Amino acid sequence: MWQPTDKKYQLKRIGITQRVEVVKSYGERRDCLDQQWSNFVIELGYIPMPLPNIAGDKADQLIRALNLDAIILSGGNSLTSLDPEASDAAPERDLFELALISEALKMNIPLIGVCRGMQVLNIAMGGRLENISGHVGKRHPLISNIDGFDLPKTINSFHNYCIPKSGLGESLQPLAYDEDKNIEAFYDVSRAILGIMWHPEREKPFSNLDIQLFKRFLQ
Repeated sequence: MWQPTDKKYQLKRIGITQRVEVVKSYGERRDCLDQQWSNFVIELGYIPMPLPNIAGDKADQLIRALNLDAIILSGGNSLTSLDPEASDAAPERDLFELALISEALKMNIPLIGVCRGMQVLNIAMGGRLENISGHVGKRHPLISNIDGFDLPKTINSFHNYCIPKSGLGESLQPLAYDEDKNIEAFYDVSRAILGIMWHPEREKPFSNLDIQLFKRFLQ
């Protein structure tokens, strides 16, 4: 008889943060996640675990209760610290994700930030962001900075803020740039931390280069 402890069924778990959507007609603030994220994580060989935007002081309990092996900080929502009046600002998400990053670093759990997630990671590591135009709903070339990494040649783009060359957080290293030298990907040389500004879950089909890049930091 199958038992929950059977190794055959013990797939690794990736927690994925969720965007906050305001549904005014119901007076609700909803956590939600593109279904493609679950499909992408399954392609990685993991089980997706959507994370609710709970109070930051419960982040460590959530990580332990779900027995997470890695965390993806997904896209969506403007950062309140940059634009508090933005219609899609979600301060509860900001506080939760910053606490989640802090706890994951203590536990040495791999962290991957995508678009907004990359921006939050950079801020948590002491970096800064700048406003940018012409990067929403576009594709542009990706310029690799490090030998030994196979990255896409062109990427999708859905962001209004960038990480300038001089704005990278402590211990982070640039992995790729756009044509204006803004940082499009970074990593940490001593910890399993990766940030990318493009959305791998929005590629049809999924890019094998994205899948291999994620796996490299999830091992």
